[in-house]
Amino acid sequence: MSSVPPFLIFLVGAALIPLTWGRLRQAVMLAVPILGGLNLLYLGEGGSWAIGLFDYGLELVRVDRLSLLFGGVFHLATLLAVIFALHVRDATQQTAALLYAGSTIGAVFAGDLVTLFVFWEMTVVTSVFLILARATPRAQAAAMRYLLVQVTAGVILLAGILSHIRATGDVTFGAIELDGLGSWLILLGFGFKAAFPLLHSWLTDAYPEATPTGTVFLSVFSTKMAIYALARGFTGTELLVYIGAVMTVFPVLYAIVEDDLRRLLSYSLIVQLGFMVCGIGVGSELALDGATAHAVTHILYKALLFMTMGAVLHQVGTVKASELGGLARSMPFTAGCCIIGAASISAAPLFSGFVSKALILTATAEAGYDMSWLMLLFASACALLYVGIRVPFLAFFGRDSGRRVPEAPLNMRIAMGLGAVLCIAIGVYPTGLYDLLPYEVHYHLYSAGHVLASLQMLGVSALAFAVLWLAGWYPLPGAGITLDAEWIYRRVLPWTAREFVALFAPLDRAVRRVALRVVRRFVVYIWRHHGPQGILAATLPAGNMVMWTLAVLAVVLVWVLYFL
Repeated sequence: MSSVPPFLIFLVGAALIPLTWGRLRQAVMLAVPILGGLNLLYLGEGGSWAIGLFDYGLELVRVDRLSLLFGGVFHLATLLAVIFALHVRDATQQTAALLYAGSTIGAVFAGDLVTLFVFWEMTVVTSVFLILARATPRAQAAAMRYLLVQVTAGVILLAGILSHIRATGDVTFGAIELDGLGSWLILLGFGFKAAFPLLHSWLTDAYPEATPTGTVFLSVFSTKMAIYALARGFTGTELLVYIGAVMTVFPVLYAIVEDDLRRLLSYSLIVQLGFMVCGIGVGSELALDGATAHAVTHILYKALLFMTMGAVLHQVGTVKASELGGLARSMPFTAGCCIIGAASISAAPLFSGFVSKALILTATAEAGYDMSWLMLLFASACALLYVGIRVPFLAFFGRDSGRRVPEAPLNMRIAMGLGAVLCIAIGVYPTGLYDLLPYEVHYHLYSAGHVLASLQMLGVSALAFAVLWLAGWYPLPGAGITLDAEWIYRRVLPWTAREFVALFAPLDRAVRRVALRVVRRFVVYIWRHHGPQGILAATLPAGNMVMWTLAVLAVVLVWVLYFL
């Protein structure tokens, strides 16, 4: 290799953060993703960086089109997130952000399961500080739950990797067949990170509680790292088609009634992950291209949407829709960027989401998964209702809350502006993205029929919003509690534990009383025979000792003479 391992630049940069301050620290933060991106240009496809460990060869860096694509967009997203967070002075948060990004990039370029696991767990340890940095009781509680879930998922993944290596004798991270316990555990470990149904609530619990800048980093890395891992290991696994289809549908209801706009975006993030998971499950070249393309576009437009809400939180102090409205008067630039992000996630023509969703929808239909295709189409149409219109409308338009605040700081506006430009550029010139995908793309995106169908779907969704709003049926934001799968471990499991203790406490006390009684009697017995006044502790006269010695000797002699 003619360059250094990509993750090394981030680790060195993170080590420099505590040693610098002011403008110098900002320069280091900016230099890391820029130098990392330049370093990627010298990574030759097919190159590797390997070491030996015991009887195994560990490939710390493996370079191919898939890893280069994800590595490149992660560097780009890191640069945008760093610019957005340039005003932050917290060295702990800045160090954690660089380590988090570097660990994710390390996992993407890992060529073996051991290296993958090491970087996988590093992302957990580093990302939790972006939640803790907000320093509120809710953030601290969410961080602990996040850590508990992620560590549990890590243990499952480790068990799967060890079982897989034991069964196959191979540590290479490549295609994995679902033919043993190890492979199923690996899939489950990836599923936690990819927010599979019922395994997703850590995301909607923790992301909204992170700092305004921390949530941008969180939205970029963890889940897309899992998408990369699924694409690398489980492409063509049919089960993922159905899992992905369910992921695109069930969060819609939660999102459309959510008051916290960052939590709403977290639910919509799961929907978009479902498109990627479904494409990976279909497994055709077009489907895998669509899944990876959607990962790229989603990283950019979701980061843009979280940046706009982070800017609102930074300026206003809240992102609750019930407390916002009319901010377009005082934050017009942020509002415009939010509209661009909303158009992208809604897959409007000339915006980035349109470029990638079309590939997945087409590939799913061509593969004959009709029901899954209908579910994806439904989720795509609903995106305009619960994000495309709801977020900009409730935050920047709609009812005027009377709040008047300055526009977001310059660094935030630069990051949002760059993100918006990228969303439009990909939509206008999709060939630039298509040329980077794992397989050659033969797809005519801007055909008249496809564009017309997309506009019709968006028009119907917009009309549905207008009718629901005018009729007073559209869900309005308001304070409340939305019950999700996290209710199981936040309420059901603690209640079950309390009831279990209450039920078996009498039995436990009875067993302990009996055990203590047995122990006391044993101690008394030992004391009686071996204590200072015991029989075995008594001093015997010398004559008695001689007599007993002769008796024992006689027994031994008789045994030897007659029995041996």
